[in-house]
Amino acid sequence: MSTGLDVDLLREVEQFIYREARLADELEYDEWEALWTDDAIYWVPANGDDIDPTTQMSVLFDNRSRISTRIKQLQTGKRHSQNPPSRLRRLVSNVELLEPDGTSEEIHAGANFIVYESRERGVTLWAGRSEYRLRRTDDGLRMAYKKVLLVNNDRPLSTMSFLI
Repeated sequence: MSTGLDVDLLREVEQFIYREARLADELEYDEWEALWTDDAIYWVPANGDDIDPTTQMSVLFDNRSRISTRIKQLQTGKRHSQNPPSRLRRLVSNVELLEPDGTSEEIHAGANFIVYESRERGVTLWAGRSEYRLRRTDDGLRMAYKKVLLVNNDRPLSTMSFLI
């Protein structure tokens, strides 16, 4: 009996998501930035999961240019909120292939996460779910879209100055 699940594609997507998490945790910013497509969107909603980011505040709503600027700022070492840098480790689980909307060639995926952040002020746990739209390129899979749904995004958040 076949479930219709493309196990090879699932493994490829899992490995991509795990690599993206490791690069962010290890502050490998250039390699992390290279995972994005030129038209990418990186979105962390605030005040609910399904807000309109063009009319309501988000934790971040970055296009490709803003992603690059954010990376350059982190690399200067002068970003007060990340001096010294947070020590991070994330656990990623429940990676799933999601049904596409039928109108694109993108791979839709989702995964749950917990990020353990250690800073001078103490330890903060961040939990949520990430939704991805991935595209195949000559260099492998790339992120065209990442939406990070924090569990507590409907409440005041601590300063988040790292790549979630």
